[in-house]
Amino acid sequence: MNAMQAVVISHYGDADVLQLRRDVPIPDPAPHEVRVRTAFTALNRADVMQRQGFYPPPGKAPEYEIPGLEFAGAIDALGADVTSDWKVGDRVCGLLSAGGYAEFVTTPADLLIRTPEGLTDAAAAAIPEVFMTAWDALHNRARIQPGETALIHAGGSGVGTAAIQLAKKIGATTIATFGSPEKLDAALALGLDHGILYKEQAFEERTLELTQKRGADVILDFIGAAYLSANIKAAASLGRIVVIGLMGGASAELSLGLLLAKRLQITGTVLRARSHEEKRRLTKQVAEDVFPGLAAGELRPVIDRTFALADAAEAHRHMESNANFGKILLRI
Repeated sequence: MNAMQAVVISHYGDADVLQLRRDVPIPDPAPHEVRVRTAFTALNRADVMQRQGFYPPPGKAPEYEIPGLEFAGAIDALGADVTSDWKVGDRVCGLLSAGGYAEFVTTPADLLIRTPEGLTDAAAAAIPEVFMTAWDALHNRARIQPGETALIHAGGSGVGTAAIQLAKKIGATTIATFGSPEKLDAALALGLDHGILYKEQAFEERTLELTQKRGADVILDFIGAAYLSANIKAAASLGRIVVIGLMGGASAELSLGLLLAKRLQITGTVLRARSHEEKRRLTKQVAEDVFPGLAAGELRPVIDRTFALADAAEAHRHMESNANFGKILLRI
């Protein structure tokens, strides 16, 4: 067999441009890489942006543009220079720059994470992108501390559900925003302290009420421009705002007076464009700090729905409807 099934972006546009191909060449691992037979991958907002032509994969344009930023499966082949304790058949998961919607993927061996016993491949596929993004935002960017308050936007998203759990794990008070009561209730079952239905009350006002006018020490934001002013109002003195997404635009006016008065920090985070060394370091951090909790059941990936690989377009439409709570998976 020298060809595999993969979902390819035929051209940029709506979900229907995603085409299942059965003639895509199976990739060979480079000397430092392994090849993984993929069991599951998961959707991310970046996949939608890539499909629309706004977020191309890094590096040279590939012959087949295959979306997908994470995977879970079993090692199928080892590159010539892979001398670690990895072997064919090991169950693994991890991040990708692209290519996850396919039967086989290749990845540097030092970016693999071993899937714990007792964790299914489906659960493992729902972990890498969201838990790494949330961990990096909370710890590396915001340097969250026990006893602080974290305001997490899009609490029902994959990153949101991961961030709620990770913030609680360190001993922070959690506040999150939601578009529906159903998502809020589901997040409360994860351990969320306070939920805000942003369609019913301005989140900055409610955050100040919940914190006795102090504000949130850490804010994780997926919206960007549309939320910048309100985030500054909702932040506590010395607060840290971490921008993770730009669903509400990339350009906004900034209230420098309030920024100065509160001595705020505004930073951003993205995983895809990082260097190999940065990804390796983050992979190690998450493997050591997060995966033991996942293996023990103290943390859990939240899966909304699973679609067949052939139904990738339907899965994209489901994500774009904002109906999901947690991760949307593709079964390979």
